[in-house]
Amino acid sequence: MDLQARRTEYEAEGIDPDTFAVDPFDQFGNWFDAAVSADVDEPSAMVLSTVDGRGRPRGRNVLLRGVDSRGFVFYTNHTSDKARALEASGFGALTFHWYPLHRQVHVEGAAARVSDDESDAYFASRPRESQLGAWASDQSSTIESRSVLLDRLDEVTARFDGVDVPRPEFWGGWRIDPVRIEFWQGQPSRLHDRVRYDRDDALWHRSIVSP
Repeated sequence: MDLQARRTEYEAEGIDPDTFAVDPFDQFGNWFDAAVSADVDEPSAMVLSTVDGRGRPRGRNVLLRGVDSRGFVFYTNHTSDKARALEASGFGALTFHWYPLHRQVHVEGAAARVSDDESDAYFASRPRESQLGAWASDQSSTIESRSVLLDRLDEVTARFDGVDVPRPEFWGGWRIDPVRIEFWQGQPSRLHDRVRYDRDDALWHRSIVSP
């Protein structure tokens, strides 16, 4: 496996920072819509990066389930490794990679749980199978085999038979409130375009960053 010889030349049209939206959330919306229009697989997928209490980094894919001027929202089990890391550090980073467009968006910011009302509303919108799965999985815990998980699913399926599935107290949303959002566009000769927004109090400052 000769990885050093593998090359992909990025030939996408360059980006003009002067045409970017003043508000990075508006710019994110523009790029996200472009990814959807291009039929990118799972455009909502993003790598959540955290650091645990011992300073060890970790990344994993989660799904974006909401975005507005307050930040980027995803949902998880609050006893999971990622939730524990967010609790410990109060900070997280997100990376969107839309490969067919040769684009990335990187987000860094403070992490906090969303309100119970928000979590309740989203949980109620999920398919029933996903609701039951949230109850069945003690996320990040060690199990002897998959049969343990399936047995738990059978138990909670029976428990909530014929009634609405309530949101577990141990499950809910997290919001990353960004202090930095960077847009990356692949370009030839590895001279990629990077436009960065940094927040100073309520104001966003845009700059061009060398690749």
